[in-house]
Amino acid sequence: MREYLVVVGIALGVTYLLASIARTSAHHLGAVARVRDRDVHAVPTPYFGGPAMLGGLLAAYLAATHLPFLSLADESVFGPVRGVLLGGTVICIVGVIDDLYELDALSKFAGQVLASILVVTQGVQFVYLPLYGNYLGLDQAQATIFTVLLIVGTANAVNFVDGLDGLAAGMVGIGSVAFFAYAFILAVENGETRAIAAALLTASLAGACLGILPHNFFPARMFIGDSGSMLIGFVLACSSISLTGQFPATSLAEGIGGAEVTFLPALLPLILPFTILLVPFADLALAVVRRTRAGRSPFSPDKMHIHHRLLEIGHSHRRAVLLMYAAAGLVAFGSVVISLFSGWQSIVGFGVLSLLTAAAVFVLPKLDDKIWSS
Repeated sequence: MREYLVVVGIALGVTYLLASIARTSAHHLGAVARVRDRDVHAVPTPYFGGPAMLGGLLAAYLAATHLPFLSLADESVFGPVRGVLLGGTVICIVGVIDDLYELDALSKFAGQVLASILVVTQGVQFVYLPLYGNYLGLDQAQATIFTVLLIVGTANAVNFVDGLDGLAAGMVGIGSVAFFAYAFILAVENGETRAIAAALLTASLAGACLGILPHNFFPARMFIGDSGSMLIGFVLACSSISLTGQFPATSLAEGIGGAEVTFLPALLPLILPFTILLVPFADLALAVVRRTRAGRSPFSPDKMHIHHRLLEIGHSHRRAVLLMYAAAGLVAFGSVVISLFSGWQSIVGFGVLSLLTAAAVFVLPKLDDKIWSS
């Protein structure tokens, strides 16, 4: 665990330092977010958070290869991590080009698919799917299709939710910490080595997200841009996929102490990693439905995302982001706790926290109105 904390610290520090260089470069190259009608920022703000976070991820990987415990890991750990970083570099480059020249949706999609296929060629892919209580093995074509779909969907979900200062980086950071806890505890309970690709990737990702937040949180001095949002969504998706091949399917379906988790039968091993991004996925789905019903392209921008609705009902910019953090943390850590610790206490606790979060969303604006009117 201590070496993973070192990995987090290195990713955090390198990302924080590189962000200042990236911000200056974005100004010189003209990679700046202009103020548009649908935007919530008031002044032009530079992009290029993605290259800074990619630098943090690469530095964390290099450090891990020299740490006393992690450096002893075999190719089953570092091979997938290198593959994810290779694909992440490609998707970050696509995002940088988009930050500079505003690529069309089809070009960005092609870049995302290319990065995903590169990861598959490095062995990061699904090996089975849970189906009606059994586990369905996948051939190479099926594994590639399912893997690419998940990675591209996650990258776009994070990109869609990146509408407020620090929102995407904070949510993915929370998700990566929750998924790291899940992967690490699962390794301990199954008597496996603690050096696993999913844990190394999520620890690095958590550090990179934390490192960019001082520059990106409200009021932001820089945006992570498409290069950053697609990169962190890509890495989180790849982390979850890498875990499915790490343990037997039956091990993933068991809770702490071998207790069977039955409330979500055989689907739990598949859906647990992706519930971490439930909020951005829900936002993405709602956006696609909303735009297609209006006769517009599902990729056309609007100002009706969940975070925009929070601003409309009276929340400040900062509090809207913190509420989205709370929702992300509730879903992410709630999924981990319920999946690993069976029992009514976990479900009741999740329900109580859900009610408190919902109350904060709808009650706080009314309290503000009463305070200011009195």
